[in-house]
Amino acid sequence: MPFLLRPWHILLISLAGWISRHQQETIEYLQAENQILKQKLGKKRIDLNHAQRRLLAIKGKVLGRKALREIGPLFTPDTILRWHRELVAQKWDYSPQRKTPGRPRIEEEVVGLVIQIAQENLTWGYDRIQGALANLGHELSPTTIQNILHEQGIEPAPRRRKNTTWKTFLTRHWEVLAAMDFTTLEVWTQQGLQTFYLLFVMEQSTRKVHLAGCTRHPTEAWMLQLARNLTDLEQGFLRSKRYLLLDRDSKYSYQFRLDIESAGPKCLLLPPKSPNLTPHMERFMRSIKEECLNRKIFFGEKSLRTALSEYLAHYHQERNHQGMGNKILEPGAEIGRVRGPIKCRERLGGLLRYYYREAA
Repeated sequence: MPFLLRPWHILLISLAGWISRHQQETIEYLQAENQILKQKLGKKRIDLNHAQRRLLAIKGKVLGRKALREIGPLFTPDTILRWHRELVAQKWDYSPQRKTPGRPRIEEEVVGLVIQIAQENLTWGYDRIQGALANLGHELSPTTIQNILHEQGIEPAPRRRKNTTWKTFLTRHWEVLAAMDFTTLEVWTQQGLQTFYLLFVMEQSTRKVHLAGCTRHPTEAWMLQLARNLTDLEQGFLRSKRYLLLDRDSKYSYQFRLDIESAGPKCLLLPPKSPNLTPHMERFMRSIKEECLNRKIFFGEKSLRTALSEYLAHYHQERNHQGMGNKILEPGAEIGRVRGPIKCRERLGGLLRYYYREAA
């Protein structure tokens, strides 16, 4: 019996032919587009990220090598299929979970603890460090500790003891350490513009500052008198200090240092051009100049002394210090008060201001 074509059969055949032609035209367009891109790129390398390679590898595997060649893609069929093989290999790669041969590595936390203990205790040997670690629940052999320190370039205890760093010295003697420094200022007097020498002393641990002297003529006799004042057993600013940091200013004469050391701290001369060894004193000098001395014109010694007195009072009792937790060195009873009218205390004609709450 002959097969009869019905109308809907003809419609399906026509639709299938149209879809086939449309797909062929799409493929031909993509081939032309890829050909143009190849010509534009030339021999330039196209860098793809992992996600892009994964997408092309999956799509290319479905098409197969023959279909990929007919399309004429930007990447060769071999390259796309190689990416697919790599994806398959990665799926079954368990090497990160494989245990490495030999002894397990020491945890970074324990390594850091060994280094910290060795640096903070210059006289401790490997056995002493081993005991300290055992107290903290870490069992390491002296040889392991030696290897850790050797990798970090840290020498054995006898050599570490001889090579004390400046930072270690400052940390160890922080509470009994003071620094001294000069600065100068030009002041108008009856004799014209005169240079005044200002000598400040700082207590390193608290940042408290004392004006040791102010003069136009820093003679040795004047310096020796300051040495006696600073080391006075009852009111001397240096009476409880063990070390005094000095630069190599010639005004710190041998006799001056001898008088200081005979009744007070040992004088330590800093290397030339090393302001970074007394950073807190240098920062104070910058503060007093920027906030006071460089913003006024002084007429006579009295006006200068008044300004210095007012600034030091502001510095200790009203100024917040970022290096001390943004707190005031000598806070008053009004600090932290949350009620009461807000007042402003002005010094030096409003050059220095302090805001506080008055007791209700």
